[in-house]
Amino acid sequence: MKKIIPLLVVITFIACNTEKAREKVEEFRLEKQKTTINSVLDAWHKAAADADFDAYFSKMTDDAIFIGTDATENWQNKEFKEFSKPYFDKGKAWSFTALERNIFISAYGDIAWFDEMLDTQMELCRGSGVLKKEGDTWKISHYVLSIAIPNDNVKEIVKLKKENDSIVKSQL
Repeated sequence: MKKIIPLLVVITFIACNTEKAREKVEEFRLEKQKTTINSVLDAWHKAAADADFDAYFSKMTDDAIFIGTDATENWQNKEFKEFSKPYFDKGKAWSFTALERNIFISAYGDIAWFDEMLDTQMELCRGSGVLKKEGDTWKISHYVLSIAIPNDNVKEIVKLKKENDSIVKSQL
């Protein structure tokens, strides 16, 4: 019995340290994935600012969806490419710079979602989306862009968009 107790203490110590080591490895892996995802999103925004059509769309899945600020903008990837191409061809697409970003990764490590505050030509906007891991590469699968409107200005914005919104609603 005297030999068993020290052995149990040693086994408990090893087990606790092994669990701590596993947690540190997992934490490191998640931070590395978040850094990679940040790089993908930053490169995607930079490709738009540089009007680099191929680089921009290479960061998106083939079945990606882009939801823009206009009520009619719910683009499948193919349609979004067709809509965007003239802007890229003119050498001026759009310029978004992330001021803040939060990234979350699924337990399986193959899906991530994020939200970001953006500095844009429309002033502050919010972006949110989903990335999917294809092989070893993270790609944007779904993106939603919205204009940040201060709560104090909502009533005047509603008045400005009421007529257009009624047209869109009648078409839905």
